Amino acid sequence: MTFKIPPLVLVIIFAFLMWLTEAFLLVGKFSNSWGVVLAISFGALGLIVALQGVSEFRKTNTTLDPRFPERTSSLVTTGVYQISRNPMYLGFLLILIGWAFYLSHGFTFVFLPAFVCYINRFQIRPEENYMQSKFGDDYKRYTMSVRRWL
Repeated sequence: MTFKIPPLVLVIIFAFLMWLTEAFLLVGKFSNSWGVVLAISFGALGLIVALQGVSEFRKTNTTLDPRFPERTSSLVTTGVYQISRNPMYLGFLLILIGWAFYLSHGFTFVFLPAFVCYINRFQIRPEENYMQSKFGDDYKRYTMSVRRWL
């Protein structure tokens, strides 16, 4: 199992594509007096959620790098992982939502479901398959009690 694009790089790519859309597509711009407030709010929330996920991984000394799932040492189900099975990806999505509000362009929001679909297909599903094979029934019980995103 290989992951070709690290998730953080993927966020940067999506943010860049959103910026290109705002910069070059004249149709779809909107006035948004709350844009900066919404951008900061979603961005900060996303950063907090993602960092809580990182913190829980560090507490258990398991790998943060999804490119090497074989380095996973434990099933993390504490802290923010009681709310979301993928808080780091959720945090990235919230940051992109904030970026879309900051850009104030309707078409930038199209990239959000595209990000979720890509992450689900090429990142989360392979990770889930690996976790299921490594942690078996413990992982199955976890997936039945905690949702993938929220």
